[in-house]
Amino acid sequence: DFVQLPHGENTLVGDQGVMLSGGQKARVNMARALYHDADIYLLDDPLSAVDTKVSKHLFDKSIKYYLRDKICILVTHQIQFLQDATKIIVLDNVSYINEIYVFI
Repeated sequence: DFVQLPHGENTLVGDQGVMLSGGQKARVNMARALYHDADIYLLDDPLSAVDTKVSKHLFDKSIKYYLRDKICILVTHQIQFLQDATKIIVLDNVSYINEIYVFI
């Protein structure tokens, strides 16, 4: 995405600069979170604004690779990402439904 911006990674974005799409905002937010190098990450549907190919790439590189040694709580509606979870908690209308342990 930086290649597409007029000044690369130094491009001003937002009200006084270039406007970003929803998918671009999602990628910037993910990158900002990773730069903090925290021990615990709470990701609230971070891949919902990007297409399937990009979401798989972001999940594989960001969540599975960069966060592999971190505690990562991922809230998602995209069930394809659940196969890599160590624990799944299912909620329906904010009611607790089920807890599933997955041993990988």
